[in-house]
Amino acid sequence: MGMPVTITVRGAAPDLDPAFAWLERVAALFSTYRPRSEIRRIDAGELAPAAADPLVREVLARCERLRRETGGAFDARAGGALDPSGYVKGWALQRAAELIGARELCVDGGGDLVLRGGPWRVGIRHPLERDRLCSVLDVTDGAVATSATYERGEHILDPRSGRPPRGVLSVTVTGPELAVADAYATAAFAMGAAGPAWTAGLDGYEAMTVLDGGRVLATPGFSGRSPRASRPCSPAPAL
Repeated sequence: MGMPVTITVRGAAPDLDPAFAWLERVAALFSTYRPRSEIRRIDAGELAPAAADPLVREVLARCERLRRETGGAFDARAGGALDPSGYVKGWALQRAAELIGARELCVDGGGDLVLRGGPWRVGIRHPLERDRLCSVLDVTDGAVATSATYERGEHILDPRSGRPPRGVLSVTVTGPELAVADAYATAAFAMGAAGPAWTAGLDGYEAMTVLDGGRVLATPGFSGRSPRASRPCSPAPAL
């Protein structure tokens, strides 16, 4: 998936091989880097979606529902080519955590987290200052996803305009499922300055958005706090 995946388990170490074997299967099906993955073959017209692996059909159907739910702000074809990575990553990590079955674990895929047990203390990176945190969360049995440009540049496009969004630096979404949290964070970031108003209406998920200038807006249930010895972005008023 073009990113490191780490698994941390508290207590007796279980067998992690099934989880990593699952992630390798996901990469073989969905990778946008491997020329013979099913996603690349569908995009090239070599494979009909209806003839794809059941997992691929499941993911593409869910991406289409999310496209409609977000008014087009989340789209597996945002950049033109078929790329459901904004959903696949969280979906794959969530299932990997289920395969491990440990009561307390953290699965980290490129900074997006599936957390079991806890509480786990999660730092949200400051979008402008690499060595600082913007907020700290205490999470028990949940997921945390952040969309921003500080690692990969302007890779998130607003599918409705085809251009990078303006007015937003990062969006963090928390909730029960990482796949959905990740897709919501991507959609809210793509909306730019309009994202906070949209996240205020999410059911079961909370969000914190850092806007240009360092202003922070958070939904009422977002439980982040400013860390000690680290400059917060700015006070986070509830939406």
